[in-house]
Amino acid sequence: MPDPAARDAAESDSLFSHPVVAPDASAAYGEHPDQVVDFYAPRGGLVGVPLVVLLHGGAWRAPYDRQHVTPFADFLARRGFAVANVEYRRGSEIPQQRGSEPVAGRWPETFDDVAAAMDALPGLVKDVLPQADARRTVVTGHSAGGHLALWAAARHVLPAGSPWRPAGPPALRGVVALAPVADFAKAVELGVCGGAVTQLLGSEAEFDARSAYADPAALLPTGIATTVVQGRTDIVVPYAVSEAYVDAAAKAGETVGLTLLEDVGHFPLIDPAADACAVVAEEIAQLAW
Repeated sequence: MPDPAARDAAESDSLFSHPVVAPDASAAYGEHPDQVVDFYAPRGGLVGVPLVVLLHGGAWRAPYDRQHVTPFADFLARRGFAVANVEYRRGSEIPQQRGSEPVAGRWPETFDDVAAAMDALPGLVKDVLPQADARRTVVTGHSAGGHLALWAAARHVLPAGSPWRPAGPPALRGVVALAPVADFAKAVELGVCGGAVTQLLGSEAEFDARSAYADPAALLPTGIATTVVQGRTDIVVPYAVSEAYVDAAAKAGETVGLTLLEDVGHFPLIDPAADACAVVAEEIAQLAW
């Protein structure tokens, strides 16, 4: 059996070996430099195609931006989708202490940005990406971006009074969450991403109150078709986190699809060179069409 750490490193190296793919167009949804969306048109001159809203991962930390998912965005565009690759504000560049990871996320800016981007996208797509049919929108995201994808699809069940809660459910065909940080309690228990969840939510005193607004497992049921795709050998966000979210959904009376891929870790889900990436595209297509 391969060493899990060595396997994870090889999968990471494969993903990050791909060159960045420039978008066909970009548009701002706010004034901050990180409030921008890159658009990828479907290849082959197709029109009226589904729109995939893509939220990148990286533990909500500043060094990890949307550039590392541009090969995946291009892969989806080559499969006939229109793609909106969303950037958002992440944590500080400065580690909390020497030798540690940079701080994960900003409260409330990370959530402000995802909500603002989702609200702005229909208008931006109409102007910038006319090949897309916004009535066939699927939100997807990887790792921390998988958390944000689930959260974006659940905003309508946020506690009353939340500034992120829209008037009604989003016009989505569904959400496909890839190795998502989907259940905060389980993620904290397992120490996912070096304690990124606790950094995202702030102090211990703030954790419980903020979880009610940020934890996908607390925002159920959504009524939005949801599929989780997860590698069984993932050591970055172990599949137990996805299973905890699926169990929470079942307890809330909602069925969430879970596709567990054998001999697949964290990074192949968004690596165009990996077979798992084609599985992800098919999961998106099943909801989009």
